[in-house]
Amino acid sequence: MRARYGVPLGITAAAAAGLAYSAGFEARSFRLRRVTIPVLPRGMRPLRVLQVSDIHMVSGQRKKRAWLQSLAGLRPDFVINTGDNLSDPEGVPEVLDALGPLMEFPGAYVFGSNDYYGPRLRNPGRYLIEKLQGRHGLNGNEPVTGAVHNPWEPMRDAFDEAGWLNLTNTRGTLKIDGHTIGLTGLDDPHIKRDRYARVAGGPAASDDFSLAVVHAPYLRTLDAFTSDGYPLILAGHTHGGQLCIPFYGALVTNCDLDTDRVKGLSTHTEDGRTAYLHVSAGCGTNRYTPVRFACPPEATLLTLTERETHT
Repeated sequence: MRARYGVPLGITAAAAAGLAYSAGFEARSFRLRRVTIPVLPRGMRPLRVLQVSDIHMVSGQRKKRAWLQSLAGLRPDFVINTGDNLSDPEGVPEVLDALGPLMEFPGAYVFGSNDYYGPRLRNPGRYLIEKLQGRHGLNGNEPVTGAVHNPWEPMRDAFDEAGWLNLTNTRGTLKIDGHTIGLTGLDDPHIKRDRYARVAGGPAASDDFSLAVVHAPYLRTLDAFTSDGYPLILAGHTHGGQLCIPFYGALVTNCDLDTDRVKGLSTHTEDGRTAYLHVSAGCGTNRYTPVRFACPPEATLLTLTERETHT
């Protein structure tokens, strides 16, 4: 009888231990990644850009708030927030408390679906099913009904008051050491709020350097930005796969991006042009799936340097 039940009980114990680790430790094991990207024109000094993404704040997450506040000690030249700040309609004050020290620096932001709508309980296995069926978000799925609307407007107003640029289907510029940094952003493609026609045309000739910002790295947005000549695209949304297999990687991206580029620095090519793509794995999770495995929560300090010259 012992042999009969030994394997199932062993599997159950291993699963329980894995769940305890992924929820109790790894989901709270915040990391800072440092990445260097050679994209600046000749003659510009390096720029230090802090990217924060997918905070998914839930009331009471004191460790996450304190960690985000501590990032101000990095003294970045500017901050890019790539969305999904909320996972709790009551979380806006805590998001603003967490990001308060960072709002002392120049910055810009786009929103993600979880800024607009509250999360819903769903079977994580559906992400795999949707991947196999080629369905992601509202791109092929039925429209969302009965969603909880998050109070995103006070968050937007606070960001705007701090001087952060709202890049919702629009452009903006930051002045850094006399250089003009052009930023072009889109609203979240995951819920079909992106309107590329409003920002099409590529970087402005008057900008010393330009980059593109979007929450979810859907291929249609990456194609458009790259074809228009942006040298760098910043995105989030994927959570780096969130539940990954050691030595293999992510199973899903929750969009039509391939899993090889689910997080970190890669490239994207379209119409003979190539852009760097950086996808943040983010520092939070949906409140109903507060686990990470082989994919710790993160923010990234991007050091932009001069482009490499080829002779």
